[in-house]
Amino acid sequence: MSFDLIVRGANLPDGRRNIDIGIKDGRFAAFAPQLPGEAGAEIDAAGYLVTPPFVDAHFHLDATLAAGFEGRFNESGTLAEGIAIWSDIRGRISADNFRTRALAYCDLAVSQGLLAIRSHVDVTDPRLLSVEVLLDVKKQVAPYLDLQLVAFPQMGYFSSPDMPNNVVRALDMGVEVVGGIPHLEPTGELGHESVRRLTKLAAERGLMIDLHCDENDDPNSRNVETLAYETRRLGLQGRSAGSHLTSMHSMDNFYAGRLIQMMAASGLQAISNPLANMFLQGRFDTYPKRRGLMRIPELMAAGCTVATAHDSVLDPWYPLGKADMLDVAFMTVHAAHLSSHAGMRDCLRLITELPAAILGLEDYGLAVGNHADLVVLQASDTFEAIRLRPARLAVVRRGKVVAETPRVESRLSLTGRPAAIDTFAIRAGI
Repeated sequence: MSFDLIVRGANLPDGRRNIDIGIKDGRFAAFAPQLPGEAGAEIDAAGYLVTPPFVDAHFHLDATLAAGFEGRFNESGTLAEGIAIWSDIRGRISADNFRTRALAYCDLAVSQGLLAIRSHVDVTDPRLLSVEVLLDVKKQVAPYLDLQLVAFPQMGYFSSPDMPNNVVRALDMGVEVVGGIPHLEPTGELGHESVRRLTKLAAERGLMIDLHCDENDDPNSRNVETLAYETRRLGLQGRSAGSHLTSMHSMDNFYAGRLIQMMAASGLQAISNPLANMFLQGRFDTYPKRRGLMRIPELMAAGCTVATAHDSVLDPWYPLGKADMLDVAFMTVHAAHLSSHAGMRDCLRLITELPAAILGLEDYGLAVGNHADLVVLQASDTFEAIRLRPARLAVVRRGKVVAETPRVESRLSLTGRPAAIDTFAIRAGI
């Protein structure tokens, strides 16, 4: 059999080792040891790990790389200051600036093997300039990156008389997911009412919905309860997500257990942002300091579809990051205590197949017939990939290489020692 591309000697996340991957017409055609046949091109994986591409289920592409715009930095490190800075600067950002930053981040994402992003887009500005630009960016990057956009009323659905109409206008322009932020509404009751209005809008239009929900340290912030109820009542199972849910770390175990079962029964998806939430939450605590995360292991054990995401990179909320979803997995291992080998395998799933399911990506994953999208990592297995966050030796999209990074090694000048070492091969038991 002839192939367009064969990846030789790959280790796979499910534990199979030294597997050849045959690709034809942009799809996976065969997985087998020592795959016979010819190919137009080959990649020697050489015993390194091959994964499906990374997926970021929660990001803010309109704000990324905007840290320091007009000299503004979030010196307190709080969510409130980040929102205040963004509220002040967004109206002065040009279309060219929005476009340049978004495209630069997409380039960076591809280099890191991140080929699908769900981005929330602020619709507060009545010009909807960022929506217009990002819809154009979505078309431009479509050959190499799946970009899904969320109509996001940053200050709340009821924060101004124009906001409900801005959300609808953004959806009419082509934004495909309904967004919201109920805990920022003027009153608690309006928070719950915004959930009801936005879920109804999603149901009427047959759209997905993804709400920033209870992103605070307040155990009495319980908008996700309303979201779970409305998800079930309106038949939004499998296309409704609650993002952040950081108040869950402040709730007592009795209520949290009840809430988790309610979320699971409703088919509500959950998206955590460990890097940004560990950075932003608990800022007003002395000691002990709360971690400010949703209860990831408990939600997964209950049967919820859970993903972990980056949320922000170099923006008014988070001054770090490099579009590396393995950084997210690394933090998740620590913050959620998913430190067993099974837990680490779950951490890889939380940035690949699970967010792919939340975004509704079709034909995703390492299986015959699916889109031939993959990442070759300079690590031998899942454990090592998360430990090292290694180089992406090759990133393949629809059977074509879209990014490459040379194999990393360090040169030594030590008497009696090797002249060079593979810095990603030093591991226990060597």
